[in-house]
Parts: sequence; C-alpha cells; structure tokens
Amino acid sequence: MYSIKEHIQKLRQMLPEGTVLDGHEDLLGYSYDSQMIEAMPDVVCLPQTTEQVSAVMAYCYQNEIPVTPRGAASGATGGAVPVRGGLVMSMQRMNAIEEIDTQNFVATVQPGVFTADLHKAVEAHGLFYPPDPASMAFSSIGGNIAENAGGMRAVKYGVTAAYVMGLEVVLPDGSIIKTGSKCIKDVVGFNMTPLFLGSEGMLGIITKAFLRLVPLQRHKKVCRVAFHSLADTVKTVTNVLQAGIIPLTLEFMDTLAIRAVEEYMQLGLPRDAGGMLLIEVEGGEQQVEEDMRRILEICGRLPLLETHIADSAEESAQLWKARRSVPASLLRIKPRRFNEDIVVPRARISEMSERIQRIASKYNLLISSFGHAGDGNIHVNVLAEDTPEELERAHMAVAEIFEAATSLEGRISGEHGIGLAKKPFLSLNIDKPTLRLMRILKQTLDPKGLLNPGKVMPDEE
Repeated sequence: MYSIKEHIQKLRQMLPEGTVLDGHEDLLGYSYDSQMIEAMPDVVCLPQTTEQVSAVMAYCYQNEIPVTPRGAASGATGGAVPVRGGLVMSMQRMNAIEEIDTQNFVATVQPGVFTADLHKAVEAHGLFYPPDPASMAFSSIGGNIAENAGGMRAVKYGVTAAYVMGLEVVLPDGSIIKTGSKCIKDVVGFNMTPLFLGSEGMLGIITKAFLRLVPLQRHKKVCRVAFHSLADTVKTVTNVLQAGIIPLTLEFMDTLAIRAVEEYMQLGLPRDAGGMLLIEVEGGEQQVEEDMRRILEICGRLPLLETHIADSAEESAQLWKARRSVPASLLRIKPRRFNEDIVVPRARISEMSERIQRIASKYNLLISSFGHAGDGNIHVNVLAEDTPEELERAHMAVAEIFEAATSLEGRISGEHGIGLAKKPFLSLNIDKPTLRLMRILKQTLDPKGLLNPGKVMPDEE
C-alpha cells in the first residue's frame, strides 16, 4: 500500500499539470453538494478525456482507493459527497458539446456540459432538448443522467431517461464500455443504457452521452390561475389531464410559496390565493389558442380568484421566475429547509396534499408544497428554526411524509435520488429481494465497492 502522498505523486504523473488537487482549500470546495453534508476527500482529479478517467479508475481499483464521481454538485441528497475520503473525480472539464446532428436529431455531449447551455445550443438549430431540472443553469448532463433528472416539462416529455440513446461509461476497474447508438431502433444485445440511468454514480462514470432531440415548437402561451383553496388547485390538475390536454408544464404553488415569492420578488402574485397553477401550452398557433381556451374553461369549473395570461415573452419569463424562486424565497422565512421530492400517482395528489397539511399541523411546522403537479412530483419543503427541538420535529415530519406517500402508492423520490439523505428510508419502496438484486449488480460491476461508496443502499448488518 502507498501513502496518500505517494498516490498523489503517481496521479500527477498520469494527468496534465493542474488537474490533480490536494491543497486544503481545494479539497474543501469538493467536500459537499447542495445538501451541505460535508466530508473531505484526500485528492481531487479533473480529467479532460475518457482515457484519463480510465487510467485513474484503473489505478484506484488496483490500489483500492474509493472514488466519488462529481458533476456540478447541484444534487440535493449528498450523492457527490466523498464520505469514505479517497478521490473525487470531477467531470467539470469534460464539458464539450461534440456534435449536434441536425439530420438525426442527436446531440453528442460530454458529461460536464451544463443543461441550460445544451438547451441554447440545440435551439439555435431549431431543435429541443426537453429535460429542464430547476438547477439547469448550474447542473450538468452527467449528473442529470446519474440522477435521471426531471423538471417542469416532464408532464409532456418525460424525464432524462427518455432522451438518452447511448452512453460511454468507464467501469470501476477502468474498462471503457459503450451502450446504445444514434439509431432509433437498436436491439443488438442487452439494453445496457438504462442500467446507468439513475444509478447515482455507483456503477460507472459517464464520459459521453448520445441524447435524443425533438423539433422546437415555436408557439407557446403561459397562464397563471389562482384558486381560493389548495384543494381546488390540485383537483384542477386532474381535471385538465382527464380532458386529454397535456400541457408543456403544469406547476402548482401553495399559499406559503406564493406569499414567500411575492415578499421576496414582488412580481404581482395574488397573496391571498390558497393555491396557484402555472400552465404552459405549445404547438401550432391555432392549437395553442384552443388548448389555452379549454384549460381556462376547465379551471373555471371551480371557484377562481383570478386568471392571467402572459401577453409577452418577458411576462412569461417573469411567471417562470416566480416558480424557480420558490426555494430561495422559503429560506427567508426559516433558516433550515428540508427539500423533499416525493411523487404519487397523479390521481392521488389531492390526498397527498391533505396529508401534508395534517402533518404540518401535527408537528406545528411550516410546510410548503409546490412543484410538478402534472406528473405527481411534489416538492415538500419542511421549514424549521435551527434549534435541536424544532429540527427533531422536522425530521419526524419528513419521515411521516415519506410514509404517507408510500401509503398512496408513491415513492420517496421523483428526481433527486437517494444519495445519503434518503438511504435510511429506502426500504419504504424497495423490498428485500429487489435490494438483494441491486447488491448483486453492484458487486458484479464493482466487486471492491470503491465507486461512490456509502450511497443509496443501507449498510449491511
């Protein structure tokens, strides 16, 4: 066994100058993600090619050094935190859009590309990459794939998995594999691509992705609909979808979220609303007008406080600014915010909303609900003071929210993943035989247990 200093010397011989970091301040910058759980690595590597990733992984495998893959560290469950020390493999310098194939509607990208940058690049060619996580301005494609990220447009287009046609992946022993292709139809061998979607960096390190694109719709329209009650707000979501209308986005905000954003941003939101929907439709010009007319007619079947249609691109942007500002706005109310991303079948959103309100009353806490009502993905934010007593109540409330979602045929995560934060609750959704199969897959690809150790699966007794 080498000492860590000897390992670092070897790594510096393998990689370009300036791509192996071991200074205290450098290491500190790679010790946490947005969950703010902190653990220091021993060394950080910033590879620039697949071959460099492969060489580092092979070296770490041979010398049994834990490796934590890291995208842009925007994850919300501690998935990029190096809890076993070792090496952090940051993919930030592998950030090239290698090709936008306008004939086949495929983008070939490296994992460090920011999602919003890919949006801009493909839209310049009249194409569209639908996944739009809230963190898209600072989250990377590799991380989106590892977490199977969603976003507001998932109600119509689905999540990241629907757009990954193939991958290049470095396995824990340094082997480089390629899955899938640019072909729409491809049944050559086992379909290995889904194995790495949502795997949270535990099975391999993604170094390239082939992403499916769709034509860009030129006509869009956004409306804001405010209701007197949250119950009527979420009931309307079901009514719209049952009418056969699939909007581009169908988001909701509860009264606490509305008031927090308005206090912070002063965007003209209705402070006295019990709940609010933000609805966007797209398509041909006539189709957009007809869909919006029908949506407003459906909304009017329940008592409305107000409706407002954005009449310019700037006003539409302001409405979405309101939605994306909810997390920061809530932090102005309480210093601690537990951001959970439960998901339930769409028909049970109303029941889940009622359960959340009861849990808030039971534990005397402020709990805000908002998010992707169109696909049943509710962002539940439990707010608390930074005191032991209130934090304990907040943790109890979170556990009860997970149990409530599970009892309604839901899941404890819709897009944030499990990581460290939700690992204790995995058994609510994953039974023992399924967990055993997960362990077998991990053991097969990573027999030494070195890649992103300590995440997702509960520690074995």
